[in-house]
Amino acid sequence: MKQVGIKANKQKLKPSVYLVLALTIVLAVLFLAPVFFAIISAFKSNGEILKNPMALPTSLYLKNFQDLFAQSDFVTAIKHSVTLTIVSEVLIVCIVPMAAYAIERRKTKVTKLIYTYFLAGMMIPFHLYMFPLFKEMRLFGLFGNLAGPIVCYISGSVAFGSLLYCSFLNGVPLEIEEAAEIDGCNPFQIFWKVTFPLLGPCTASMVVLNGLGIWNDFLMPYLVLPSDRAKTITVEVYSFVGQYTARWDIVFAGTVCSIVPALIIFILLQKYFVKGITAGAAKG
Repeated sequence: MKQVGIKANKQKLKPSVYLVLALTIVLAVLFLAPVFFAIISAFKSNGEILKNPMALPTSLYLKNFQDLFAQSDFVTAIKHSVTLTIVSEVLIVCIVPMAAYAIERRKTKVTKLIYTYFLAGMMIPFHLYMFPLFKEMRLFGLFGNLAGPIVCYISGSVAFGSLLYCSFLNGVPLEIEEAAEIDGCNPFQIFWKVTFPLLGPCTASMVVLNGLGIWNDFLMPYLVLPSDRAKTITVEVYSFVGQYTARWDIVFAGTVCSIVPALIIFILLQKYFVKGITAGAAKG
């Protein structure tokens, strides 16, 4: 009787499972179509792209990549993108978890007010405070160099990072920290030697989410960094799109160059990324 009941339940669930699967496939196609289009276009000449954009390349056309490096300072743009991403990520991982730890473990009126202030900052769109922010950056000498975007990336990640880490810290037992305190550890040692290693999935989620955002960011480097020098990959690729003409072959070649590192990092951290997101959501 039990086996019959289980089979009946499975049969009832089948239509919904197929519906979810079909919806997932449709969404996957919608998201992967632009990536596929960029990859095939990167190996076609500009004439082929304009003639038949969706056609597969007739041959492995690599001159796009040669022109990309020959007609722009793409190497410097890569260095700037790597510098912005790595420095910002390292500082974010050093600062944001400590802020979330202090908020979560020392629940006072002040920490609750700070946490609310951080969350309120997530509700304000960037374009609303963009011009005051740039004026403030000029005031502190951060406009026109890499330090400006780095500071903005760090401050912009505090709100979501605190929310994510606080949710994850709810599942870390206090007994572990109390045992470390009995052994003679100070709060700084307790966090970095005991608590922080347990936040690995959450940290991986932060690294992936913020890393992709910083790597693909266009507006901040475009507006802040000097216009007479190479900026970042996305800005350098955009320079090949003019008002009347565009070198789409070079644009897609640069796009593929920017996709590959981000894709590799996401594949390597995918398991921890998914675990961190699901665990944080369940514990929050």
